[in-house]
Amino acid sequence: MTEQKRRGIYLLPNILTTAGLFSGFFAIVSSMNGRFEAAAVAIFVAMIFDGLDGRVARMTNTQSEFGAEYDSMADMVSFGVAPAIVAYNWGLTGLGKIGWLAAFIYVAAAALRLARFNTQIGVADNRYFQGLASPAAAALVAGLIWVGVEYDISGQDYGSIVAIITGASGLLMVSNFKYNSFKEVNFHGKVPFVALLLIMLIFVVVATEPALVLFIAFALYALAGPINTFRTVDKVRLEDVVGDAEEHDVNCDADTNCANKDTNGVNDVSKGEDK
Repeated sequence: MTEQKRRGIYLLPNILTTAGLFSGFFAIVSSMNGRFEAAAVAIFVAMIFDGLDGRVARMTNTQSEFGAEYDSMADMVSFGVAPAIVAYNWGLTGLGKIGWLAAFIYVAAAALRLARFNTQIGVADNRYFQGLASPAAAALVAGLIWVGVEYDISGQDYGSIVAIITGASGLLMVSNFKYNSFKEVNFHGKVPFVALLLIMLIFVVVATEPALVLFIAFALYALAGPINTFRTVDKVRLEDVVGDAEEHDVNCDADTNCANKDTNGVNDVSKGEDK
């Protein structure tokens, strides 16, 4: 009689995933109580846990299908539902239907983004994300709210701007724009000493005005996708044009008298017209 293997889950990465899920839920509850700064910060904390659980799972060799599915569900709450509800409570309630439709566009786009990402694992290029990643979109919305609270700006007074940024963040998630994933960065290799000083400088800049710096950083990242995509398309078109020109030159070189043949053909036509 064979002994059936005991099934279970890996504790460490799933604890981190649960912490990220808790942060997203805390953001929702905080926004319902009018604590929008705490809600925005909680979304950024969820981003930290989301970045840690996957790396810890790979470092400790504790990856599992359960962990991947659990992480996806937690991301839907922390980076899909939470930012939309926080944005709605902060600046979209005064817009009526337009307000909750903008929030719904974000939620639906986050769900579609996560579903597309899960189906492309192992197929897509790891160097790029297809569409804005849901944590980055959540950081853009949360950063806007954090900046508004930090500078005593009422979201209800600028509801249209909140709706545009929330809806645009959702549309960027389901777009085909290419975003750098930074997965090719080697954290195990050696770097120059100047790199450490640069990292320290970044921490100092973020610490001075965390809300404004983080919002600007993720806004620039959101804009980088369309710019990189259009630059890549233009580069490919230019390479196609150059390639066609080079192919034409090669074909002409293959014919010993390419230009002469064209000239003779013209002369023949002229003779025919004279006749």
